[in-house]
Amino acid sequence: MRFDVITLFPELVQAVTGSGIVGRAANADLIDLHCWNPRDYTSDVHRTVDDRPYGGGPGMVMKPDSLITTIKDIRALNASENIATKVIYLSPQGKTLNQVAVKKMSAEQGLVLLCGRYEGVDERVLEMEVDEEWSLGDYVLSGGELGAMVLIDAITRLLPDVLGHKDSAEQDSFSDGLLDYPHYTRPEVFAGKEIPAVLKSGNHQRIAKWRRQQALGRTWQRRPELLENKILDAEDKQLLRDFLENIREIEDKHE
Repeated sequence: MRFDVITLFPELVQAVTGSGIVGRAANADLIDLHCWNPRDYTSDVHRTVDDRPYGGGPGMVMKPDSLITTIKDIRALNASENIATKVIYLSPQGKTLNQVAVKKMSAEQGLVLLCGRYEGVDERVLEMEVDEEWSLGDYVLSGGELGAMVLIDAITRLLPDVLGHKDSAEQDSFSDGLLDYPHYTRPEVFAGKEIPAVLKSGNHQRIAKWRRQQALGRTWQRRPELLENKILDAEDKQLLRDFLENIREIEDKHE
């Protein structure tokens, strides 16, 4: 998959391929990351990419000319290589990113990630060239670079042959609308706390059932809104009821 990132700080974004899963994917040519600096598309001696906002107000706004020229160059290059291109703008005004959206993006051939700075970009860039606008959450960062890096990481781990185990991505939190179940490793007892007995049983059916119950229960405890629109079958409903009953029994013992 090809990522084209438009940024004033290419060295920041390129760091995402320096290590870990994304780094291994880049080394294996499973992803292709290119950074484009809009300053390279300016014509004045100062390489100006921003200006004061019309109507007054604080800060500066990224100018449309260099950004649109950059995007058009990327589109033309990708088209020459038969790579379909979608332009995404990272912005607090965008839709909140979730795993469903990430999975959909992972099916694209190429993504252009536009990173804003200052007070944002000229609205005409969004109207003329941007296909989708996404946000990491309801807070403000100094620019879109961290959002682009998060997106690259989240998408890369869903691509074929990236993760060491084919089921790793499928079992991540949010992959089926639930939080992940608890994980344990050696030692068996640590600081007086022992791992759940079911995980030592060797009964894979019981283990799978326990993990499903824990995922349902943890979601109910920590992110109950995720269950509001999720249709649970009879078995899931019973697992959740049993989980809640066990929680109540534990609470009663401590009262």
